[in-house]
Amino acid sequence: MANQPMKRIGVIGGGQLAWMMAGAAKKLDVELIVQTPKADDPAVATARDTIFAPIDDAQATAKLAQQCDVITFENEFINLNALKSLAQNGVCFRPRLEALSPLLDKYDQRCYLQRIGLPVPPFSLLENEADFPSQFPVVLKARRHGYDGQGTFIIQSRDELEALWKRLGRPSLLLEEFIPFERELAIMAARGVDGEVVLYPVVETQQEDQVCRRVIAPADVSPETISQIETFAQTLLTQLQVIGIFGIEFFLTATGQILVNEIAPRTHNSGHYTLDACEISQFEMHLRTVSGLPLLPPKMRVPGAVMVNLLGYEHSQSNYREKRAKIAEIPQTFVHWYGKTESRPGRKLGHVTTLLKNRDPQEVATQIEAIWYNA
Repeated sequence: MANQPMKRIGVIGGGQLAWMMAGAAKKLDVELIVQTPKADDPAVATARDTIFAPIDDAQATAKLAQQCDVITFENEFINLNALKSLAQNGVCFRPRLEALSPLLDKYDQRCYLQRIGLPVPPFSLLENEADFPSQFPVVLKARRHGYDGQGTFIIQSRDELEALWKRLGRPSLLLEEFIPFERELAIMAARGVDGEVVLYPVVETQQEDQVCRRVIAPADVSPETISQIETFAQTLLTQLQVIGIFGIEFFLTATGQILVNEIAPRTHNSGHYTLDACEISQFEMHLRTVSGLPLLPPKMRVPGAVMVNLLGYEHSQSNYREKRAKIAEIPQTFVHWYGKTESRPGRKLGHVTTLLKNRDPQEVATQIEAIWYNA
């Protein structure tokens, strides 16, 4: 199999990221077999087959491996130690487990980035009251399983920190200096089996309550900023010897300093615009990397694009068909609905991408959000 493209790809995780791989899988003539816990998870409807089991169930992953040539990941909720015996017995994981090992724990990730020379916010470990900082605000992050703002807290005072830490059960947490950034930026970067690295455009991400609301592609930043971010991405993927696609998030400060915020070792929300705005989507690129197919230049097909997440704002079972239809009437707009049956505040239910020529991305985003969030 070493010189032949891998046709049967196992995916651990069955959410919208795996669901969005389906179109690319059909185009590339590869099969997706998904391990996911629930029958109504988005990817179940598009996968060739499904193994219903928790994400961290390594025994289920062993069954998945029997049906696949290679296994990749949709999220980071895996039990890495339990998978190591499978790798030792010849199961092919891409990215390889050794590349994921320093990234899954946020404190370990910070230490690794610092070790390979990438700039990060000042950080430490909070394990007891002696570790409490003397200056605020600070950022607290759960070391594992945080996503979409969950497990991230901006703390304004010692009393607030003490109350939160007690409420969480006094766990070991990542403590970071609060960065008064000017903008948040991101890049999708992929590395193939031959070591080739390809880079998507640098984008601006806009968050509210630590959840991504909008992505503007490309970001309106200096060539120097773009060059630095591309160098950091190339360094990270090469140092890790990764096979796959990574989403890498950055802070840009008012003085022009760039700091690495977080690494997602998979397809990522900041790359959803690529489905409609690029010649090759992040999902196709990821499948190309893990199956051993040649990588293609990830150029944009249009001068610019804006992606808006459709976030839940109520508890309901609605599919919001009328709102989606109204949004789709906006010129050059594409609505991607994940088919989730339950809406709750903050849950990602879908996203919208609008291709831009002469329109302002913020105005378009405001237009979409006015339809979505207003009754």
